[in-house]
Amino acid sequence: MSAAKFEIQMLHDRVMIRSEKDAGERRSSGGIVIPATVEQSNRLQWGEVCGVGHHVRTVKVGDRVLYHPDDQFEVDVQGESYLVMRERDLHAVANERPEHGTGLYL
Repeated sequence: MSAAKFEIQMLHDRVMIRSEKDAGERRSSGGIVIPATVEQSNRLQWGEVCGVGHHVRTVKVGDRVLYHPDDQFEVDVQGESYLVMRERDLHAVANERPEHGTGLYL
């Protein structure tokens, strides 16, 4: 007998995010190589929105969002890790439909 499959529906102001893993070492704008072993505690991360609750107003599924890695809960779904957090814990959103942007692009 196979297990029943349930669709995940986010509640209230919760957002489900697929984290974009760091590719290892990075380069600064001046060309300095920063090794993957360097850990920065206040570094924000980008992720893709995979689900939103009914009370979320500023992000949609598919948007890229900027968040702090310590402000979330982690959950595994079908072998893949996702993050769950409140909409107010997001710092920025990058999407194709800018309304009041900064003039900066990814």
